[in-house]
Amino acid sequence: MKKLPKLLCTAAAAGALAFAALPLSACAKNSNELVLRVSNWEEYIDLGDWDDDELIGIDNPYDAEADGIIGLNSMVDDFTEWFNGGDYGFKVKVEYSTFGTNEDLYNRLNLGDKYDLVCPSDYMIMQLMREDKLQKFSSEFFDRNQPDNYYANNVSEFITEKFEEFGGNEYAAGYMWGTTGVVYNPEKVDVEDVKTWNILRNEKYARQVTIKDNVRDSYFPTLGILNSEQLISGEGNADELLNNTDDETIEAALQILKEIKENVYSFETDSGKADMITGKVVANYQWSGDAVFIMDEAEADDNNPTELWYSVPDECTNLWFDGWVMLKDGINGDERKQIAAEAFVNFLSRPDNAIRNMYYIGYTSAIAGDTVHDYLDWNYGLDASEETETETYSYDVSNFFGEGAAPIIVDRATLEIGDNGEINRGRQLFTQYPPENITKRSVIMEDFGDRLSEINQMWINVRCLDVKDFNPAVVWSVVAIVLAGAVAICLYKFRYQIFYRRKENKD
Repeated sequence: MKKLPKLLCTAAAAGALAFAALPLSACAKNSNELVLRVSNWEEYIDLGDWDDDELIGIDNPYDAEADGIIGLNSMVDDFTEWFNGGDYGFKVKVEYSTFGTNEDLYNRLNLGDKYDLVCPSDYMIMQLMREDKLQKFSSEFFDRNQPDNYYANNVSEFITEKFEEFGGNEYAAGYMWGTTGVVYNPEKVDVEDVKTWNILRNEKYARQVTIKDNVRDSYFPTLGILNSEQLISGEGNADELLNNTDDETIEAALQILKEIKENVYSFETDSGKADMITGKVVANYQWSGDAVFIMDEAEADDNNPTELWYSVPDECTNLWFDGWVMLKDGINGDERKQIAAEAFVNFLSRPDNAIRNMYYIGYTSAIAGDTVHDYLDWNYGLDASEETETETYSYDVSNFFGEGAAPIIVDRATLEIGDNGEINRGRQLFTQYPPENITKRSVIMEDFGDRLSEINQMWINVRCLDVKDFNPAVVWSVVAIVLAGAVAICLYKFRYQIFYRRKENKD
């Protein structure tokens, strides 16, 4: 790595975000400026304040005077300056806020919070589409003849095709995307064991592996285990197998998840990153963006530098994405709001800004194009002008950047290449831009729809005590003991009160 992704936010940066999130409506009342209400994931946009040595040294076609690409101001401030310096005919102020989970955002919407533009994940986009809460992007937004339509002119065709699978291209613009897999220490984990999701319940790694503490991310690899033979052989329909929520499948998943629970070190949301970096665990089920962060940090540890890898199990991977959508309740038929919201998406989709966001948060943008390809080469590629004894490999990225995209020349030792030429495990480049053999077996996990309550009940039974797991005689014995204890306490209190009443009467 020539640069590490910028570490997630310092106190100063967090302060800047808090300032950006302050309501601006009061200011707008005294001006003709339109307030654009935007809500995004926490720590999911460039907040600026980069150090000078963080300059990305590639040509920036959007700023001819710059030496490269760098984030000096927050992306929100830069957008405001860019928009207000244009010829849109009105000024804009951004009321920027954040949310922690898709469910957090959804609950806020149901409680009446108003936003014009939000950035939920795939399944939540599907749910909002189903509930008719989204405003379609305008036809002008997709006009590639307009130079400021950076999204339409630079989004990867791969992302467009994936959005088309669920009819989302009119309603959503891709922001970040990735896969799920297993980050592992190759010195302590056999490569054969990370070829399957079954590593999560492999007793060889008891209390040395972690899994995500949410039902969607845990249900997916569980179905990978349940349908392993069919998925590897290609006999079954992966999309159907990995989105199955019938009663029989849920019950089977429940039993597997109970086995996983007994084997893993923990169910975690964010602590798995630190546990991998410090060596507390040897394998961690992870999203690709955080996997890159983990590998970078472990490698940069001065006291104990460790080379970690990322594996996509042979059965499947969950292809996930976050995308920008406009809300009907927010836009409310206001043409200026829609213009401002689409301009915000376009500004973030300008390749130099997509690079800034990628560098800052460590995830992979849906934006392709020559400038992003240059950044990829600058970040991971070997310098062709320098002599090296390293065995090199031409890593194909055309599945994302399009036909004709030059391969990235890398150290062959950063990839595991099978006898069939396929790559299923690797380091940072592989993690961020998986090869075609990986994306072909990727599956988008759909919204649970009317099966959500059954799935949630299954998860409660996994994470909490499931009465069905206990012998009825034992259960009733415990109940009897508790009741007996409660009766004894009551009798003691009654006798205690009688004693003191008698004492008071004597006195």
